[in-house]
Amino acid sequence: MNPTRKRRLTLVIVIAVAAMLAVSLVVYALQQNMNYLFTPSQVQSGQATQYKTFRLGGMVKAGSIQRSKDSLQVTFTVVDAGGAMPVEYTGILPDLFRDNQSVIATGHMDGARFVATEVLAKHDETYMPKELKEAMAKAHADAKVKEAAAQDKSP
Repeated sequence: MNPTRKRRLTLVIVIAVAAMLAVSLVVYALQQNMNYLFTPSQVQSGQATQYKTFRLGGMVKAGSIQRSKDSLQVTFTVVDAGGAMPVEYTGILPDLFRDNQSVIATGHMDGARFVATEVLAKHDETYMPKELKEAMAKAHADAKVKEAAAQDKSP
């Protein structure tokens, strides 16, 4: 092989390795920044244990909102068809945040409670985020399948 071809081959190999490294770093960065959406029943079943941060979606349980008198800390419970999850948030809540409204909170688990860093509330009477609607429908369908299986096994 003549020296010109060797230089070209070396250059092509270096560019290919650099491109693969760049693609790998981009994929890794995107995976680190993804926030997955789970319902309370999915979190309680252990589906969210592998994620450091994720989104929790459901409805705010009526009568569960408790506000601290000396700080911006708020605790409330998010429910879905098959589970409930206590949530703690420190900050200003959206104006539309109230009982029996859809909510999506971003944060992490701290023991058995969810510590939110951001809380989003639905913006009108008919809106529910597509991901939340699908997750709640799936959780509800899974619960019905388990109930049907339990009824089939009972004499």
